[in-house]
Amino acid sequence: MRALSIAATGMMAQQTNVEVISNNIANMNTTAYTSRRAEFNDLLYQNIRRVGSTSSDAGTIVPAGVQLGLGVKTAAVYRITEAGSLVNTNNTLDLAIQGKGYFKIKLPTGDFAYTRDGSFQMSPTGQVVTHDGYTVQPGITIPANATGVSINASGQVLVSTSGTVAQATVGQLALTVFPNDAGLSATGDNLFAETPASGAGQDSTPGQPGFGTTMQGFLETSNVNSVTEVTNLVSAQRAYEMNSKVIQAGNEMMQTVVQLK
Repeated sequence: MRALSIAATGMMAQQTNVEVISNNIANMNTTAYTSRRAEFNDLLYQNIRRVGSTSSDAGTIVPAGVQLGLGVKTAAVYRITEAGSLVNTNNTLDLAIQGKGYFKIKLPTGDFAYTRDGSFQMSPTGQVVTHDGYTVQPGITIPANATGVSINASGQVLVSTSGTVAQATVGQLALTVFPNDAGLSATGDNLFAETPASGAGQDSTPGQPGFGTTMQGFLETSNVNSVTEVTNLVSAQRAYEMNSKVIQAGNEMMQTVVQLK
């Protein structure tokens, strides 16, 4: 009975759906987290009577035919790249991006990763780094005698020192944009890696055409909508239960056949 295997694929699909929803809910307070959405495709169809085939010697055509579906499969887990809201932290090295772009991070392996999590800190040598100590590109060092640090919308890092009125520029932050943000591969720790699906990243200074601007003292929050996620969770749970009912009904029908004498 096909209904058993078809309903089993439905239960597996809804299990994946719940896993995606649970990850969204778990990351409601993760800085710059972008929610995910599970997408599904129907499986192949078995043609019992092919649509459009001839049904007689006179050339009459079957208008509908008989096609039986074999279930559902997970097609993708799509990342919704809509920006979250901004929250004021008043921390000097907290940065948020208004618009498109990612901060470029150099990993210990020499490879580059990308993030919108701008909760940066200072290393023992004065370099601007992530919370894991990875260098924010292009590598900016704050002098030890700096009495104040300001970062403008264009990503210029300015420092004040005692005894001087004018601020000195010590570095210029850069942003990276991709043709397809959803094609980036999440590697954990709020980092993403470039892939063939994302396309090659393009670097430029904040505020240039097609690039966002930086805001000092702010962080981007998660874009997860709690009401939407709970609604999706209930819907997925009901769909899972309905598929299990189909399996129960199919099992009872098979028992009826077996008991025939």
